[in-house]
Amino acid sequence: MSGFLSRLHARRQFITRVLRGASLALLGIGGGAVVLKRRRLLREGKCLHSGVCRDCEVFADCGLPRALSTREALTRVRHGG
Repeated sequence: MSGFLSRLHARRQFITRVLRGASLALLGIGGGAVVLKRRRLLREGKCLHSGVCRDCEVFADCGLPRALSTREALTRVRHGG
């Protein structure tokens, strides 16, 4: 009986380790896909944040028309023009 329980425990540990490894691999692949998509969108000159410019981390360097327009409007508001 003891041998059966130890084999069962070893099998459960193996399955747990395999599932944990597969989960980590999926998370890594998913994260990599997100990073690659983001880089591709930046390279193609597409907006990353659906046109929400003020909260975007690349707003200062963005050359898209909406970002340029938003920067111009913010400059007019700040300088009273």
